[in-house]
Amino acid sequence: MKCSIIIRAYNEEKYIGRLLEGIKHQTLKDVEVILVDSGSTDSTVEIAESNGARVVRIPSQEFTFGRSLNYGVRESTCEYLIIASAHVYPVYPDWLASLLHPLLDEQVALSYGKQRGPVSAKFSEKQIFHQWFPETGKYRQETAFCNNANAAIRKSLWKKNPYDETLTGLEDLAWAKWAREQGYAIAYIPEAEVVHTHHETPHGVFNRYCREAMAFKKIYPEAHFSIYDFIRLTITNIASDLWYAVRERALWKSIPSIFWFRWMQFHGTRLGHRESSLVTPQLRETFYYARERKRKEETKREIEPIQYQK
Repeated sequence: MKCSIIIRAYNEEKYIGRLLEGIKHQTLKDVEVILVDSGSTDSTVEIAESNGARVVRIPSQEFTFGRSLNYGVRESTCEYLIIASAHVYPVYPDWLASLLHPLLDEQVALSYGKQRGPVSAKFSEKQIFHQWFPETGKYRQETAFCNNANAAIRKSLWKKNPYDETLTGLEDLAWAKWAREQGYAIAYIPEAEVVHTHHETPHGVFNRYCREAMAFKKIYPEAHFSIYDFIRLTITNIASDLWYAVRERALWKSIPSIFWFRWMQFHGTRLGHRESSLVTPQLRETFYYARERKRKEETKREIEPIQYQK
């Protein structure tokens, strides 16, 4: 099963090498790697080219998340496409095979895999990964939720509906929403696991959730996020994070980041939404609400993880 891997990047020299190393360890070897670079000034491009990636350049002033993906997909030669962030890396050597397997069913338009944060990730970020990416997979999920940091689609379907280049984020959600409206299924595959590295400042967290809320509002015009939602979700998620931090013996080192992260997350979300109306309950739960989970619930797999160089 041949595939093209599309990677979006901007100044990712710290992380891109590990992703490319992980690709080389995959059981699936027949791959082409396309890096879409939006004006990196570090050694991102050189690292990618030295590892056999084909580089496609997009001017930074023209960048949107959807446009950069469209650039990369147009340059690909395969029907099956893997979309990965430049700052993720696979945990297991069957990452690609696991992510592509659902696409053997022609009724599945998109599959996406589990994400976890590195040891250094903020505690609240880790909680979000657990919330969004549970241990149990689902081949036909009820919502359009997905994430293009670790996903797979078919090029033939992309030709029918390229990514929306006007959105400030969530181009993956908009595409998945279209696919479901056409009668296709979205599959979540936890075995296709990656580590996703975010080292954002408070301002960076605010900006990310603000732009995603702006995009969410455009995709779902009926959505709203009121002052009441802001207060309630900030308090309940901080309380949930503190509870899990106590259970995991990580409270004292995590307290400051829990408070500022959740404040910036929902402050950005509130400003991004602006207007009021009704939001889809299931998507609301997926994006915002803390979900009960067991302590140390990680599934143990029989396959050995990739041993990365330091």
